[in-house]
Amino acid sequence: MTALAEFREAFAAFPVVAILRGVRPEEVEAVAEALFAEGVRIVEVPLNSPDPLRSIAVLARAFAGRAVIGAGTVLRVDEVERVAAAGGRLIVSPNTNPAVIAATKRLGLVSSPGFQTPTEAFAAIDAGADVLKFFPGEAATPATVRALAAVIPESVPMLLVGGVATDSIDRWRDTPIAGFGIGSSLYKPGDTPTTVGAKAAAFAAALRLAGRR
Repeated sequence: MTALAEFREAFAAFPVVAILRGVRPEEVEAVAEALFAEGVRIVEVPLNSPDPLRSIAVLARAFAGRAVIGAGTVLRVDEVERVAAAGGRLIVSPNTNPAVIAATKRLGLVSSPGFQTPTEAFAAIDAGADVLKFFPGEAATPATVRALAAVIPESVPMLLVGGVATDSIDRWRDTPIAGFGIGSSLYKPGDTPTTVGAKAAAFAAALRLAGRR
């Protein structure tokens, strides 16, 4: 199965990318198992975390065939190559960099660049982006994303990333937002797997109430 097909299947099961910013390699598998137990199937390790490529390699081995593992805060082409070598299948960026997107697609990975404007959205799509990440999400409104969706192809889903909490999921009901990237509301450095699992369970409940599961 291609990386994109795996991503689509995982996203359909649970429309969340869990962002483990600050996670350490020695804890990452247990934290991800806690997320997986509550339904999460896509996990991102930002590259500004401690030894992120090692964490990605650990997860890629442990969750092969079970979850999509990738990297966030990917800013350069050489970082895309290192993530791919570690076994990552998803490349997430805070910005729209056509060179990073092109390298991601050349290596057969899933591309999810950040954007806010139609100009950025179409530059990303033209470069090959698979998923658009509206970032920072705190700047979005339902009206904003509806206006963007009027011109962005339906084949390219939009994720909201930043400021997502259990009590804000329902705000995006009946909007073009396909899912969410969730960071500190799911995991903060120092959280135990038990704590992370409880947070993930709360998000699963919020998604069900919003009709997204």
